[in-house]
Amino acid sequence: MRIKVCGMREPENVEALLGLPIDYMGFIFYKKSPRNVKKGPLIDWVQKNGKAFNGIARVGVFVNSEIDFILNKVHDYNLDYVQLHGNESAEYCQEIQSFWAISTMRSARLIKVFSVDDEFDFSQTRAYEPHCSYFLFDTKGENAGGNGVKFNWNILESYQGNTPFFLSGGIDPQAAEAIKRLKLNRLYGIDINSRFEIKPGLKDIEKIKPFVAALKN
Repeated sequence: MRIKVCGMREPENVEALLGLPIDYMGFIFYKKSPRNVKKGPLIDWVQKNGKAFNGIARVGVFVNSEIDFILNKVHDYNLDYVQLHGNESAEYCQEIQSFWAISTMRSARLIKVFSVDDEFDFSQTRAYEPHCSYFLFDTKGENAGGNGVKFNWNILESYQGNTPFFLSGGIDPQAAEAIKRLKLNRLYGIDINSRFEIKPGLKDIEKIKPFVAALKN
């Protein structure tokens, strides 16, 4: 079970989290998010301490962004993945990939987020399969970029695609055992954020430690 911790922003908090056996770390580049990464000390820390990630993938989260904006963040933060959390089309994903195919700039793999409710039609994911390494299923809500609310995980039994996915949406420290019991086709990992915070953008490492240990065991 892969573990992604999203919404990181403070260098000291990032450094503390790197001491845990997680697999992905997310940085949000969306102005309306309370976890938005602004210009400041994080970019300097990331550029000076790239080796500290030691195999932990860096994920940039974007919402309906201009492609140039994404390309610049991939370069500046040495991102390994671009997570698209808006209404981006499959053609949009293809356009990004086409640029990287002919460019010498740093490239990244794509994660497409789908906001899920009881009426979600999983067939809409098919067009994205040629372009995305992973999907992420989150709770449908008012806020783009996450709502911190759990959805009915049983809905995911309807997913028959080939692309592995992350489970997200209101996962809290008590959810480890329930996650381990899930028998879902293509479940690859989980994405945690607001339920493990002291405040937006600052993770409670002491909450994350036992949760990670429970999942990894």
